[in-house]
Amino acid sequence: MDAIIFNSIYEIASVEVGQHFYWSLGDYQVHGQVLINSWIVIGIILAGSLLTTRELKTIPESGQNFAEILTEFVRDIAKTQIGEKEYKTWVPYLGTLFLFIFVSNWSGALVPWKIIELPNGELGAPTNDINTTAGLALLTSVSYFYAGLGKRGLEFFTKYIEPTPILLPINVLEDFTKPLSLAFRLFGNILADELVVGVLVSLVPLVVPIPLIFLGLFTSGIQALIFATLSGAYIGEAMEGH
Repeated sequence: MDAIIFNSIYEIASVEVGQHFYWSLGDYQVHGQVLINSWIVIGIILAGSLLTTRELKTIPESGQNFAEILTEFVRDIAKTQIGEKEYKTWVPYLGTLFLFIFVSNWSGALVPWKIIELPNGELGAPTNDINTTAGLALLTSVSYFYAGLGKRGLEFFTKYIEPTPILLPINVLEDFTKPLSLAFRLFGNILADELVVGVLVSLVPLVVPIPLIFLGLFTSGIQALIFATLSGAYIGEAMEGH
């Protein structure tokens, strides 16, 4: 069943919208836009982490205070979705998910990527590409099964025949749709937001796009929160007994 889910996500990730820039590595083609965008976002996160935690103090100030507030925020998400006993193990994963998606979404709304010219396509938020969102959904799917098997062993698979074996196809389909919904929800919302803002900027460049940009920043943050929260909920569900 895992193989079916992964193969389906892999096929979805081959879908292309617009032009793309590729690097050739031997017989393989690498999606250059996604890699460039993703490593820029990772660089921003690493730089922010180093700057806010390089001089830790007993009484936090400025950057350290922000880092601690963010950590507590992610802890609350993990504790709520996974539970008091197991949540600490998953704070780093959920925090990384939230930060990567949040910074990716905001980079698409705030950074003028079009000034960087590529042979084909253009740079933008990593999360406006189905390859990125499918990859993140796959990570959550792997984490889901890892958490369930690690906590409950082979008993984890009994959930597919509960409360009755008649529901086996539906329960299997439910696990299949979880990564699909995560990938398409994030991809669709971020792509639509960038397209709408881009069209309005070209039509009415001075007034109309400004409130939409702020609305886009708000919805981008909400999408990061939704992805991290649902990922935590799925992981917590996998570890639950029935």
